[in-house]
Amino acid sequence: MTRALYPHERVETVREATAKAGLAALLLTPGPDLRYVSGYDALPLERLTCLAVPAEGAPFLVVPRLELPAAQESPAGSLGVEMVPWDETDDPYALVARRLGVSGGKVGLADRMWAMMTLRFRDAMPGVEQVLAGTVLRELRMRKSPAEVAALREAGEAIDRVHRRMAEFLRPGRTEKEVGRDIHDAILQEGHTTVDFVIVGSGPNGANPHAELSDRVIGEGEPVVVDIGGQMPSGYCSDSTRNYCVGEPPADYRTYFAVLEEAQRVSCEAVRPGVTPEAVDAAGRDLIAAAGYGEYFVHRTGHGIGIETHEEPYIVSGNTEPLEPGMAFSIEPGIYPGAHGARIEDIVVCTEDGYEAMNKTEHGLVVIG
Repeated sequence: MTRALYPHERVETVREATAKAGLAALLLTPGPDLRYVSGYDALPLERLTCLAVPAEGAPFLVVPRLELPAAQESPAGSLGVEMVPWDETDDPYALVARRLGVSGGKVGLADRMWAMMTLRFRDAMPGVEQVLAGTVLRELRMRKSPAEVAALREAGEAIDRVHRRMAEFLRPGRTEKEVGRDIHDAILQEGHTTVDFVIVGSGPNGANPHAELSDRVIGEGEPVVVDIGGQMPSGYCSDSTRNYCVGEPPADYRTYFAVLEEAQRVSCEAVRPGVTPEAVDAAGRDLIAAAGYGEYFVHRTGHGIGIETHEEPYIVSGNTEPLEPGMAFSIEPGIYPGAHGARIEDIVVCTEDGYEAMNKTEHGLVVIG
């Protein structure tokens, strides 16, 4: 799986894309860009770790000497990239600049590079214009390979298993924090290496799309929004939202939940090559608005996902870049009237003739107890 996710040819593909974009090089420090290109999940330290991918010439990875063993043991160690260790008294920014030999033009810096490192590179390479590496990498990262889709499928299966265990955790009298701790443990038990987020929004907290776990006690008959996700050993992420009620839910909740369920289905069915993200957003949004709940759908329909939970493409009005096979993103319309709320979220991948959902659990309201 690791070799398929981080193939040897990816570095060469990135180098070719760098040259095509008219950049002299890409400089990638710890973060998602470095992980995507090399598979190296380097520690974000004040000591510089940097993969340099020149438009011409061989790439090289500059690492603190004490981090060299970790770099060699990572997937980057099998890519054939030269590793250049530096010692505590060295200037690694000057080292990168010397080896690149760039005296002008543009260099792409990792989108999440620390400001401290950006400024040090600026001083080390006077006369060089700094731009975002994302101008090159976004086109590659948005289009998932079959191996990446398989990793997202595995992540979807793992988070589905957690949702299927929700009856173990949700019951009246428990606090959101208590339920959240159990879900956190279950996410790890079901195959994730890290937990990225756990949202347990009960009652009025369900009307806050990004509610924090609180000491609020879950009451009988209260709807609960559960939005959970984490990172798998592959480095790829899960993200899924389902809705529960501990006892019989309010009648008005059932009414708008039926609208939401239809809107989520319609949005998913709008996904196919050539369709724009804003058209997918409009499919469900227009239905929700026609039912009288438009003011309560307060966020975009979805976000891309891969080695980050949120990445491109974004499923939102104004995004007119046509969908292509391999693009992966969430479909998660929501309705949040105030006394409670609901959101249904699947991760989907655009296929040659439609879409594939990574999440398979029941979309309807699950009544517990």
